[in-house]
Amino acid sequence: MTPLVRSVRSADTLTRDALAVLQPGFTGTTAPDWLLRRLGEGLVSVGLFGRNVADPAQLAALTGRLRAEREELIVAIDEEGGDVTRLEVRGGSSFPGNHALGAVDDTELTRAVARELGRRLADCGINLNWAPSADVNSNPANPVIGVRSFGADPQLVARHTAAYVEGLQSAGVAACTKHFPGHGDTAVDSHHDLPRIAAGLPTLQARELVPFRAAVAAGTRAVMSAHILLPALDAEHPATLSPAALHGLLRAPEAEGGLGFDGLIVTDGMEMQAISATYGIERGSVLALAAGADAICVGGGLADEGIVLRLRDALVRAVREGELPEQRLADAAARVRALAGRARSTGEGAAPAPGIGLTAARRALRITAAGPYRPLRESVCVAAFTPLANIAVGDETPWGVAAELTRLLPGTETATCTAEAAAAAGTAALIDGLLTAAAGRRLVAVVRDVHRHPWMADALHTLLAACPDTAVVEMGVPQAPPQGALHLATHGAARVCAQAAAEALTGRRPSPDE
Repeated sequence: MTPLVRSVRSADTLTRDALAVLQPGFTGTTAPDWLLRRLGEGLVSVGLFGRNVADPAQLAALTGRLRAEREELIVAIDEEGGDVTRLEVRGGSSFPGNHALGAVDDTELTRAVARELGRRLADCGINLNWAPSADVNSNPANPVIGVRSFGADPQLVARHTAAYVEGLQSAGVAACTKHFPGHGDTAVDSHHDLPRIAAGLPTLQARELVPFRAAVAAGTRAVMSAHILLPALDAEHPATLSPAALHGLLRAPEAEGGLGFDGLIVTDGMEMQAISATYGIERGSVLALAAGADAICVGGGLADEGIVLRLRDALVRAVREGELPEQRLADAAARVRALAGRARSTGEGAAPAPGIGLTAARRALRITAAGPYRPLRESVCVAAFTPLANIAVGDETPWGVAAELTRLLPGTETATCTAEAAAAAGTAALIDGLLTAAAGRRLVAVVRDVHRHPWMADALHTLLAACPDTAVVEMGVPQAPPQGALHLATHGAARVCAQAAAEALTGRRPSPDE
């Protein structure tokens, strides 16, 4: 009877460890029964997305219900502020993103913004934020990082990454610095395919790794791996699945050229095509744990009980078949539980800083005038040149300046221009239609990363040739030279960035009751 008891106990421990390393998501604004059951069986983490958030009161009630089932629980969210927001997914963020903070280059401001964002998260019961992005945006063609990065200079990115980590964690929310070892030098979105970075180790050490070293020195409690292939580190496996990247670089002592990180290693979403289309989610998760990851993030796209059970069973099977060392799984589970026990769930340590986000957005605004410019006083026509949103941002979150301009100039209207419309009608016809819609009113053209979209650049050039007094608002990375009678670079598309731009265009700020 004794061997049977040992076997049952071992199986139960193994299953609980397999559940402990998962960070799954779910649908809806209340906790489903299956999730509550799995928390009782060993699940230690839950990931939240925009679909789970209605308002702060609902979110606090949701996290409270989860903690009623398991007190020591990691509740994580992807709240970068700026373009990537889950707290304010349907209205736009009250905080500018990293690129705006980098443009200001005031680390005290970055620290204050991160502290206030962390305070709001903590008040809602969230204790792990999958942020900040520490990627150096060295490739202007990058389709997924862009304004999510503090900038293209490694030292600037490093000092603001450290400030962000310190500010967020001072509010009681653990930071998860991403996307290790750096997603900035890619022209491919890992949501869709496997990016490859050809840089050698000296370049990685001097560029990509500089902000991550700063984050580790600042005490970041977690680091998220990237699904990117770096042959200089590992010619076969992307970083998430690479022992050389996770164990050999991130964990290795500084004396051996590593970062000496001893906190939680979290994977990026395993359902992303860079992993799922190449390895499959189950095998990818096993390889990630074996490589040194501690927590498997899944739930952005796959968010039901089935995926939790599939991954749990795959990890248990891998241990029993000798593919994943049992001790490696146990160590990973222990790290997850340690963070769950340490992380606070209230923001009592941070004093409120209302308006800090708008203050930062105003400071980040860069204005270039071709000559004297008359502020807008009457309703205008906003031409929104709209690219396809990347998956990290999502298409639920509004962007542009029309809503904020309408608050200041009632009657303002918007005409949306897309690549498909330009291809179908031709650029000249598209702009002719836009001018007809404007009906003699002044125009404001809103673009996003115009340097990455030839159709957008062509349409904007045609519009400015026909209507030179058009103001241009660039809400992405301002890589292209300023154009228009007035050019505003907001360094991001957060709601507060739009508000700062609208104020500059009209020359006035709304009163508090407007």
